[in-house]
Amino acid sequence: MLWTGENNSAATVNESGTVFDAMEGFPHNMTVVDNFVRAWTIINRPYKKVLATISGGSDSDVVLDICSKADKEKKIKYVWINTGLEYQATKDHLAFLEKKYGITITKIRPKMPVPLAVKKFGQPFLNKRASEYIARLQKHGFNWVDGKYEDLIRLYPKCKSAIAWWCNMYDNKRLNIDNNKMLKEFMIENPPAFKISSKCCYHAKKSVIHNIINTNKVDLSVFGVRKAEGGTRSTAYKSCFGSKDAPYGEYDEYRPVWWYLNGDKEEYCKACDVTHSRCYTEYGLARTGCCGCPFGRDFRHELEVAKEFEPKLYSAVTSLFKDSYAYMKAYHEFVKARS
Repeated sequence: MLWTGENNSAATVNESGTVFDAMEGFPHNMTVVDNFVRAWTIINRPYKKVLATISGGSDSDVVLDICSKADKEKKIKYVWINTGLEYQATKDHLAFLEKKYGITITKIRPKMPVPLAVKKFGQPFLNKRASEYIARLQKHGFNWVDGKYEDLIRLYPKCKSAIAWWCNMYDNKRLNIDNNKMLKEFMIENPPAFKISSKCCYHAKKSVIHNIINTNKVDLSVFGVRKAEGGTRSTAYKSCFGSKDAPYGEYDEYRPVWWYLNGDKEEYCKACDVTHSRCYTEYGLARTGCCGCPFGRDFRHELEVAKEFEPKLYSAVTSLFKDSYAYMKAYHEFVKARS
């Protein structure tokens, strides 16, 4: 249980407790100013249990700084989920953040971290949508053949959505296999010989957060995601604030940096002296999270970085995802040879 009656302290909260005092030193940037006023208003509503998920990444650093300034009653609890593939630099950064802001960041190890989830369900490949549908096809013993939807659905009647993906039946072309250039042709010629799945992220992080929210009866969940970053994660939301209902319980969600562009973020960090982890300042990474995740656009660069700075992590990652890496390499070579 996170709520034990003890409040986190926050060294940067002003004694007077006014939004104007908390904004001392802020950049003259209307996006930053407007968003902070909104953060102050939302966080200081009569929520009883506020949870902020900290990742150790650069967006998360800004979220934590905003929360520390806006949390007038010091009621926010901070958590970090150790997925099992985290950089040591991130872990060191968390200790720095705790000392800087005078807070406790509760570290939680999932029952099924990424390595265990991968071994049980399969390796991530290419992107979440492709991995999910491939996993469903594998589960039903799909024979990786071309064919009409009507014919294939008779053979695999309990796999309708994945067969629709395979046959390009969705009106939204982004939901079809052809959204990945020549993937269908590649898989027909080279059926996957290993289990593919997108479930590692769910079991190592998403389900953990949902469980914390439910167990502790959280009524406001705060986390860092920006519309400008793109990708599946950002397209899941339409605004900085929203409400959630079943199956995870009733609670509100707030994303303090949702409207920040890269320039807004840079201005805030410079004006408010926000420090990032060595993943950014020394390693040269553009993002953190699960090292070498095959879903990441820059996973090859992440592997190069891990090999140089964190060799133990590099060895673990390359062993865990070796089949996916090899399959992706073969796929990209297939596309290149036929383009």
